[in-house]
Amino acid sequence: MIFKKKESLKPKQADLLLNLNKKTSFTESIKSIRTNLAFSEVDKKMQVILVTSAQPGDGKSFISANLALAYKDEDKKVLLIDADLRCGRQNQIFRIVNSANKGYSNLILNYQETGTSKNKKSVDKAVDFDIKDYIVKTKQGIDLIPNGPTPPNPIELLASNNNEKLIAQLKKMYDIIIIDCTPVLGISDAIVMTKYSDANILVVSNKKTKLELVSRVEKIFSQSHASLTGVVINKVDVSEGGYYGYYSNSYYGESE
Repeated sequence: MIFKKKESLKPKQADLLLNLNKKTSFTESIKSIRTNLAFSEVDKKMQVILVTSAQPGDGKSFISANLALAYKDEDKKVLLIDADLRCGRQNQIFRIVNSANKGYSNLILNYQETGTSKNKKSVDKAVDFDIKDYIVKTKQGIDLIPNGPTPPNPIELLASNNNEKLIAQLKKMYDIIIIDCTPVLGISDAIVMTKYSDANILVVSNKKTKLELVSRVEKIFSQSHASLTGVVINKVDVSEGGYYGYYSNSYYGESE
């Protein structure tokens, strides 16, 4: 599905987040991603949405943040997790301080420590308290868990049983969870996180991300028994006659 626009989708650095009160081609494009996700799997609940890219700089964090705002516009209770434990930037986008001991990496570890208690009731209360203690309430109305400090073993932490239990707990608390992950090529973090997600979106950068890289990502997903729900083409200057697209279960250029 392709949407033709009349203005650039490259926002200014000072305006990285949607202004939902303004109807622009950019806001409508982000909302169209939300709509396409809803119809991509009619029999499957799209609660946990993972966003990744082939390489750094394609705009995955930018799309993640604005997609979260688009769901908030539907009166959903939304959580955005910065699971890029190596180079997360959601704290910069939302202009909050990334605490050295209050990030996603810390929360996974603390969840493990809390879960060692023998008293189940006290565990449940402590876990709930810990999660809320790590959540940042943004002025835009969505909840955010920043990435936190980079651990020595990010992939092991993300693949841990503690993280799986944490995600399960968060699903009870939120309608929609957006997970901003690391790029796929060269790092396995995003692939590990697909076991928790209902939909996986690949963000590619117009005129930067080569089709060869997209094919490599597709192969990695296939070998890992994970699926790509769709591809978002970012950084398209439609004032020059370009397009912005969301492709469900396909890749740009494949049908040409």
